[in-house]
Amino acid sequence: MTKTVLHTARLELVPISLEIVEAVMTEDRATVERVAGAIVPPAWPGRALVERAFSASLERIRENPEVRLWGDRLMMMREGDARRIVGSVIFHGRPDETGICEVGYGVEETWQKLGLATEATKACVDWALAQPGVKACVATTPPWHRASIRVLEKAGFANTRTEEHEMLGEVLVFECWGARYSHI
Repeated sequence: MTKTVLHTARLELVPISLEIVEAVMTEDRATVERVAGAIVPPAWPGRALVERAFSASLERIRENPEVRLWGDRLMMMREGDARRIVGSVIFHGRPDETGICEVGYGVEETWQKLGLATEATKACVDWALAQPGVKACVATTPPWHRASIRVLEKAGFANTRTEEHEMLGEVLVFECWGARYSHI
């Protein structure tokens, strides 16, 4: 699994380890803060939210963390002398045989509307598209979620279609293709 830390103008994007996922799922804030070396946000993500974000249960993540946690990163900001977790960028596992990966992102409420989701998503997608065999990244969002649509557009994604999602209903599908490839 990659251990590459990515840096942007304002963020440090740190790979998410199995140890961090296990601590988040068991609501062990102290372990998350120790392993990540950062302060955890007050709005604690519960097991249900994490399982939805990772599209997998803890048991499925444990089965093959190198595949399931591929590219996943915590967004860290410096606040004085301390690092603080402000969000995450999550891929839905290693790209499939077609070379396409799916990405999602989230920023803690107090850190929203500052461009952090765009900054982090763009950096992580650029990293993903530079990996061997990766042709494109996709992301979905409900059509009413204007902030998410703007993040994707600013990160270089284009809306290509709508689909029905079993839990969310209609979603917009966005794609970002690598420089060596083009959408067919």
